Amino acid sequence: MQASQSSALLASPLNSLRKPNFNTRVSFLRPPPSLRQTRKFTSMAFAGSSSAVAAPRREKDPKKRVVITGMGLVSALGNDADAFYGNLLSGVSGVGTIDSFDAGEFPTRIAGEIHGFTSQGYIDAKWDKRIDLSSRYGCVAAKKALEDAGLGVDKLSKINKERIGVLIGSGMGGVSVASHGLRNLFENRKITPFFVPCTIPNMTSALLAIDLGFMGPNYPISALCATSNHCFYAAANHIRRGEAEVMVVGGTEAPIVPIVIGGFTKALSQRNDDPQTASRPWDKDRDGFVIGEGAGVLVMESLEHAMKRDALIIVEYLGGAVNFDPYDITNPSPDGVVMSACIKKCLEDAGVSPEEVNYINAHATSTVIGDLAEINAIKKVFKNEQDIKINATKSMIGHSLGAAGALEAIATVKSITTGWLHPTINQFNLDPAIEFDIVANEKQQHEVNVAISNSFGIGGQNSVVAFSAFRP
Repeated sequence: MQASQSSALLASPLNSLRKPNFNTRVSFLRPPPSLRQTRKFTSMAFAGSSSAVAAPRREKDPKKRVVITGMGLVSALGNDADAFYGNLLSGVSGVGTIDSFDAGEFPTRIAGEIHGFTSQGYIDAKWDKRIDLSSRYGCVAAKKALEDAGLGVDKLSKINKERIGVLIGSGMGGVSVASHGLRNLFENRKITPFFVPCTIPNMTSALLAIDLGFMGPNYPISALCATSNHCFYAAANHIRRGEAEVMVVGGTEAPIVPIVIGGFTKALSQRNDDPQTASRPWDKDRDGFVIGEGAGVLVMESLEHAMKRDALIIVEYLGGAVNFDPYDITNPSPDGVVMSACIKKCLEDAGVSPEEVNYINAHATSTVIGDLAEINAIKKVFKNEQDIKINATKSMIGHSLGAAGALEAIATVKSITTGWLHPTINQFNLDPAIEFDIVANEKQQHEVNVAISNSFGIGGQNSVVAFSAFRP
């Protein structure tokens, strides 16, 4: 066992043609010895600096401290958090030719599509045929997160459901139902009576709460690419204000339909002949982003409530922030000044200094303006570039819009609990403006002290969240 584990921990070369493993819980997901006690609440200093960094100055009130007790997802690299992160660590690309519809007439014919998804056992068969794919993804991810948190259906009778809220956002809502309905309208065919309830973005949160009887705060946030982090920030504040004890939080998106692919055409990569290398944040030869899909959900809980029910605490949510960049309808301010302000506000809310952060899961979409604006923002906040490692989850799964921040939050959490950072793949010709260690093409072992995850949306919405290992 020891021998197989140590060999699995060797850095893996870039192999974007490797097929994803959706089911295996691989041995390299086991934390290295220095991290195996994280869930037992031991303290930890981070590697990569000559001296240990002080623990974050956190909120001490257990009613206001927010911890993560469960995670669930649906993704192009697997529908289980361990399988998902195992594929990320192995540098597997989930991008391929679109096969959910005939995209032959579109300039872009590639996406980070999900394969092998089933909602059996999670959604009632009658409703499963009616609701949008984004709601199916979101409800399945949410129930998996609740199971992971020890709050499966058989355990919920012991929990006060008036104190459980749901905040699952979506950047675009039910676009597959909407697209089908519009086609029926133009062809003078019947439109489903469920058209409106199945297209509105609040339906995923509503369906989950109706199914499980949750009566706490319930709504979506829609901020396109920044959606999920907005949801985490809002949900944590509900807990801190005493309005909920548990929040089921994240984002979901199913945008791979003709009308969306057509609408994004000018922004998308057109590497149709080499899809697995198309998403290449920070590479000088990038030609646009790759659209993806999926859902990610976290169970956020007050420390007091988690301890009362003897929950297994995965990590702690330290804080977050949101703001708005009024520069342009699609592009951020190139100097990154508004993004940097959001990062600073997040650190203030978390009670940490810039020096305590040693890992950033970047927004990094594979667009020239966006990638460099984010790097400029990071440089304004973090002065010692050699102490920061940055990576881009989107290099392997594409950009899943409203779900992106949730899937990246799960990747960030797994980096903390495993002590390994996944690579940024497809780094062939690094943009000379990039001076940080971007974990290019091979995973790296790295003990994370404080991590932040950035999400910056089309329209100008910015959001940043911070996590660390839990320390009592």
